[in-house]
This record gives sequence, C-alpha cells and structure tokens, in this order.
Amino acid sequence: MKKYNAVIFDLDGTLLNTLDDLMDSANYALEQYGYKKRTRDEIRRFVGNGVRKLMERAVPEGTSGETIEQILATFKDHYEKNMMNQTGPYDGIMELLSCLKEREIPAAIVSNKFDLAVKNLSRLFFDGYIQAAIGESEKVAKKPAPDTALKALARLGMPAERTVYVGDSDVDILTAKNAGMDCISVTWGFRDSAFLLSHGAAVLIDSPLELLKYF
Repeated sequence: MKKYNAVIFDLDGTLLNTLDDLMDSANYALEQYGYKKRTRDEIRRFVGNGVRKLMERAVPEGTSGETIEQILATFKDHYEKNMMNQTGPYDGIMELLSCLKEREIPAAIVSNKFDLAVKNLSRLFFDGYIQAAIGESEKVAKKPAPDTALKALARLGMPAERTVYVGDSDVDILTAKNAGMDCISVTWGFRDSAFLLSHGAAVLIDSPLELLKYF
C-alpha cells in the first residue's frame, strides 16, 4: 500500500455535508424568478462543477445566459448569508483531521465552491487543521483543471507524487489525474460507490478514519 506525506481534500460531500444549504439557496434563487424548486436528489446530482454550473442545471433548458447570471447572483447573495444553517462536518472528519495534525501531515482544501465561501467555511470548521483553502475564482481554472490543486501543492510545499487527493466525485478523480496525483474516493458524499467506480475510482473508503492507513 502506498503511503503519502500530505493530503488535499475536496470540501462539499467530502469534509462538509453542505447539500441542504445549497438546496435552500438554489431554490430561493429559482423561486425569485418564477422557476420551480428542485428536489434534494436533483441538487445532489447538479453539484460538483461550481455554482454557475449548479444553477445552469437547475433552470429550465433554454434559459438565457443573462438570466442565469442574475439567478446566480441571487443564489450567491443568499448562500453567503445562509451557508452555515445546516452545514457541518461528516461524522469522523474532525477526529480524522486531529489525527493528521498529530502526525504532522499537512492538509489543504481545493473546491469548486466560490473562493470566499471556501475560505469562510474552512475558517469556521477547520481552523488550525487546514494549511490552505482554495476555491473557484476568476484567476484560476476550476476543477477538473489541475490549477487549484497545483496551487495547493505549492502552498503545502509538497510534490504531487507524495500527496493524495480525497474527494467524492468524478470531478475529483479527474482533478487528481490532471495534477499527477493519486485519488482516494469517499462513499459518504454526493456520489455512490457504483458511480465512482464507473468513473475510474481506484480506491474507495467508507469512513473518514480509513484514510489514516495511507499515511
């Protein structure tokens, strides 16, 4: 079994269960423009490629780009004020991060959530455990492009071959590959094991503490 010296985590569906707050803000934005609300399962399928893609998938087909931008702005404004209502770490995450810290394993977050939200959530829940938190911004290409992951590696001062990427989606598998990293996929997030295996997952874990054997 390969061992690693550092870890980069996805955020939504990996460290934090953010689904209900994302759903509430998406549905709030949709309702403001007269569109129907989406179910929890629909929102689960729509997330993973950034909030713009989330809203593109949530609106009716044929919605204009200008309208999508307006809905997205409404979503962001609502989410910034409400992103901590129901969000919290998955069971076992804080114990995992505490063990990694004790072993002096550096850790970062790389997410397609917009950068301000990533930094705010990281500060609130993981202060002292995470050395770098990087989200979507105009300056850096989002996942599955490797840019944010490579930026995190630079911040950690670690090479890709000694760092593992941990995430819950096909986007994370591709991000790791594009950045020259191995990927460990988690089954407690927004995608199930069958989906992950069909999209190239090489290693699956079912609980956070299982990750410790790789360090």
